[in-house]
Amino acid sequence: MTNTTRRNILAGATALLAAPAIAQGQAWPNRPVRLISPFAPGGPQDIPARFMVEFLTPRLGQPVIYEHRAGAGGSLGAQYVAQATDNHSFLITSSSIATLPAMRRDPGLDPLTDLQPVTLVTDAPLLISGRPNGPADLAAYLARAKANPGKVNYGSSGFGSSNHLIPELLNGRLGLTLVHVPFRGGAPALQALLAGQVQVMMENIPTKVQAIRAGQIRALAVTGRERDPSLPDVPTFAEAGIPDIVVEPWFGFMAPRGTPDAVVAGLSRLLNEALADAEVRRKFADLGVRPEGGPPERFAAHVRSEIARWREVVEVNKIEKLN
Repeated sequence: MTNTTRRNILAGATALLAAPAIAQGQAWPNRPVRLISPFAPGGPQDIPARFMVEFLTPRLGQPVIYEHRAGAGGSLGAQYVAQATDNHSFLITSSSIATLPAMRRDPGLDPLTDLQPVTLVTDAPLLISGRPNGPADLAAYLARAKANPGKVNYGSSGFGSSNHLIPELLNGRLGLTLVHVPFRGGAPALQALLAGQVQVMMENIPTKVQAIRAGQIRALAVTGRERDPSLPDVPTFAEAGIPDIVVEPWFGFMAPRGTPDAVVAGLSRLLNEALADAEVRRKFADLGVRPEGGPPERFAAHVRSEIARWREVVEVNKIEKLN
């Protein structure tokens, strides 16, 4: 018996053992599993998605197919999954799922009734960054905005995302008129920054670490409670003189409402195994991402609190909603 044959037999045995534990006697999965991202390719969601796909595929015994269905601030992809009835379609979403009810008059779905939280996968602070020849730090950027009302802009991955709403918080608190330039995802926003089409951008750290290390962009500040280990020289907003703005966007798996409890519980168990895996944790740490985990109930409570938080932000700052 060759080593390759032995590995294939062991992988098959692992999948056979995992399947009954997930579905408690049901034949699940009995077809490829689909993981839907509601954002454009190249964004920060691709990192946890890729790591989870690599971990899940051999353990499920079926391919895990990763797809992008972007549009409407993440609403289109979320609606697509919410309407799925095959018990094999899941959503990897970000904290933007919690801003949809706050930012859209008709978000197209209710995250808490149309979707079912599975597991909180990761969280990480946001980073505001500019070009190397731009402002030297956050204070210089804000001073430029104060001196030039309506002439200083920022890019984000889309209208209604947390990286859109944080600069809006700065507008409200500091009396600024930062101009929002939304893009369909973090990757095109980063390209716009590199091309000089926007002056700064707010985005998740992992998508920008390489550009920062290569000297293509300059990190100004992070939105976490503490400095990020992957960028230890970059101050927090509080250290940069802007207290009380702590935002740590997250990514998690959600299922259509009505997915069997055994499937949700089993997938959550496998995701938690992945997040406890030493190699997976090392990969996340290298990119400044914190693995989270926990049961579906914990994730559901987190989503509820985030929805309430962003509704308050939109109302207090009188941010206009989209239709």
